[in-house]
Amino acid sequence: MNEEYMGEEAEDRSEEVYTEETYSGDEVDRKLLEFFPGRVVRKDLTALMKRGANVPTFVLEYLLGMYCSTDDPAAVQEGLDRIRNILANNYVRPDESEKIKSKIRELGQYTVIDKVSARLDEYQDIYVAEFASLAIEPFVMPSEYVRNYEKILSGGIWCIMRIEYSRGAEEDDDELDLFSEKPAKKKRKNTKRGPADSPFSVISLSPIQMANLDLDAFIEQRKHFTTQEWIAILLRSAGYEPSALSERERMHFIERMIPLCERNYNLCELGPRGTGKSHIYKEVSPYSILLSGGQTTTANLFGRMNARNASRIGLVSCWDAVTFDEVAGMRFKDENAIQILKDYMASASYARGRDQINADASIVMEGNINDTVQNVLKTTHLFDPFPPEFHNDSAFFDRIHYYLPGWEIPKMRSDLLTSHYGLITDCLSEFCREMRKRDYSTLFNRHFELNSNFNQRDEIAVRKTFSGLAKLIFPDENMSKEDMRWLLEYAIEGRRRVKEQLKIMAGVEFIDVDLGYIDADDKMDVRVIYVPEQSEGTLIPDGPLHPGHVFGIGRSLTEEEAVYKLENRAVDGEFKFEIEGIGSNRAVRDTMDAAFRYFEDSINRVVHGTRAAQKDYLLFFNDLQSKGLSVEVSLAEYVGLCSAAANIPVMPALAIPGIVRLSGTMDPIRNLEDIWRIAKNAGAKKLLLPMSCIKDMQSIPEELMSAVSPEFYEEGNPVAAAKKALGL
Repeated sequence: MNEEYMGEEAEDRSEEVYTEETYSGDEVDRKLLEFFPGRVVRKDLTALMKRGANVPTFVLEYLLGMYCSTDDPAAVQEGLDRIRNILANNYVRPDESEKIKSKIRELGQYTVIDKVSARLDEYQDIYVAEFASLAIEPFVMPSEYVRNYEKILSGGIWCIMRIEYSRGAEEDDDELDLFSEKPAKKKRKNTKRGPADSPFSVISLSPIQMANLDLDAFIEQRKHFTTQEWIAILLRSAGYEPSALSERERMHFIERMIPLCERNYNLCELGPRGTGKSHIYKEVSPYSILLSGGQTTTANLFGRMNARNASRIGLVSCWDAVTFDEVAGMRFKDENAIQILKDYMASASYARGRDQINADASIVMEGNINDTVQNVLKTTHLFDPFPPEFHNDSAFFDRIHYYLPGWEIPKMRSDLLTSHYGLITDCLSEFCREMRKRDYSTLFNRHFELNSNFNQRDEIAVRKTFSGLAKLIFPDENMSKEDMRWLLEYAIEGRRRVKEQLKIMAGVEFIDVDLGYIDADDKMDVRVIYVPEQSEGTLIPDGPLHPGHVFGIGRSLTEEEAVYKLENRAVDGEFKFEIEGIGSNRAVRDTMDAAFRYFEDSINRVVHGTRAAQKDYLLFFNDLQSKGLSVEVSLAEYVGLCSAAANIPVMPALAIPGIVRLSGTMDPIRNLEDIWRIAKNAGAKKLLLPMSCIKDMQSIPEELMSAVSPEFYEEGNPVAAAKKALGL
């Protein structure tokens, strides 16, 4: 960008000074700076500048990407000062439009920052341009800028432009001779003027928004990042810090982005307030619109009946995503609006007057749940926050492709906001928009088949979700079989959550809720995907679990017996072990590390040929009852690691108490009756116990014995315990 854009009128002002106190770079930052130069920005700098500049975030971040894409503090400060100067002297505010016009006239030339759009006037063979804020009549845009920056023709682009004012010949300042006997010549009335007659013209133009995105070149850079690093980039680009989120929470945040990259995707998210539901659609993408309060009209949403030109189309034809911010407030004066919306969500088209109109906007519906999920499910379904006109309209809710469990997303707090580098939001939004043109919905066909419980709408929903996740996380299509399984299971879960609510509404019509898949390479490997909240009030579901997932019972640090879900996942790697969900608790970390070290020494005695050393292991420690962490579930973690490494699920409805030490020795089971009762109340049907517990079973009440059956293993032998749990 040339120095002339630094502004004609320097102003003395004291600015907030940037410091390095909160920033500590990591490997992802280094790679971003290397492979996406000029397209990355420190997200804390965005927040710093946003406080003093009321400009669109994507414009601000584009400037930050140009001048502050470095880890040199001095260069960053210099870049911030330069951006402040540009915005202070050249940004056009609507209330100062006439003032700027006057400056252009008086100075002859002036530099402005504004959004400009253009259209082709085919009759005069010129491009006609208009500003968003500067109140200048349409003028001619030089063809070279339209050719170089095609986005000018599709909605407009933010630019820094040098504007020139040319005075007309009839504006000569000749003085009138008041004493002349000759009558003054009357000026002819001006004929109708057009864009070509405008005294304003563009001398130079430089975008401060991404004018074009080379999608193939962008996708080519994906190979330089691991899957977890790429997910971190996506989340940081949206302003979130992935290290403060669990793996499941990270997937939920990625799911929110799918409406921006997948055409005609219908997403519903209901949950507590303050979880940032609308942030993506309001701040990150200029191609989505947020309807605050959820209220709109049929004409606004779908266009006016029998209208022509611009009034003929509505929001669904103008935007990539239309978001209803509060579903409880969705109100339509026209009773047919819901039927039109229902038709559009199913077919991506709608009828207005005599025309059938196609559109590809995604529909996002957000709202609040004012009670715990468990309490809601005791009396009604999870679509209950919708207004009365939607209640029990199973056909409408059947159009929803994914139900995002907002109650699993943490409330926004300062540690969830990143201070690291991310892609500028304009780059992220352009990437998402360009990916809408691609289809990844059939990529999993070579490895997996959907089971017989899928109907057509179920399949469309799951394939769209899978496609969106793949576009975001694996845009280069370089996915392993396990990567596909991971995305497919997440996609199925969200659709099953919809089906479970439909079963409550309509009963037998939606009885086939056991959605799952079949491994195409092993037809005997059939898996059904469950939703954690739909377990009839129990913590431990009766159906099969994912490999690596186990339920342990142990005494919490607050001396209460509790149930914990240990979610292990094995991915290709170098035998590293990462733990999430325990914070900085050293005692719990040590017990989990002990289980991992014994797993390292003994896995081949449990299952031969697992190649466990060629994988990394990720553990999420889930305190289901919020009773505090426990140091007494190391045997359950050992079994979970064996399950993840061998890709074999544990027995359904199994609870595992017990402690295994680094040496492989085991502590005796204490308080057996309390453990048995906890297992029964949590919904377990089986309890993994050592043979030494047989002598203590005489004191166990019959009601507990009949509800939960013991599964015995050799005393003091963790390997035998793991084999029993895996059914080997």
